[in-house]
Amino acid sequence: MKLITAIIRPFKLDEVREALGEVGVSGLTVTEVKGFGRQKGHTELYRGAEYVVDFLPKLKIECAVSDNAFDAAMEAITKAAATGKVGDGKVFVTALEQVIRIRTGELGADAL
Repeated sequence: MKLITAIIRPFKLDEVREALGEVGVSGLTVTEVKGFGRQKGHTELYRGAEYVVDFLPKLKIECAVSDNAFDAAMEAITKAAATGKVGDGKVFVTALEQVIRIRTGELGADAL
């Protein structure tokens, strides 16, 4: 089992969610986050004053997938989130040792 954590542009959420649904990923967690990488933020004008916005709004998507669904989920996320421009985001993968569904007590892949 793997935990996929993807940082994406906010307007790409619906496309990523639909793409994951098509490959069988039924649950995910979405968090509004701010950050920067190579994009380094941007400058904005407000009431005549220019200021730097270092942290840009992004969304963090987390989903746990079984090993056999992993490749399809990764492809779905990377294709749906891509615009081809700097700032598209990143995907991080972490191995999951155990998953427990609290309501039923199911373990492992059954809990996903």
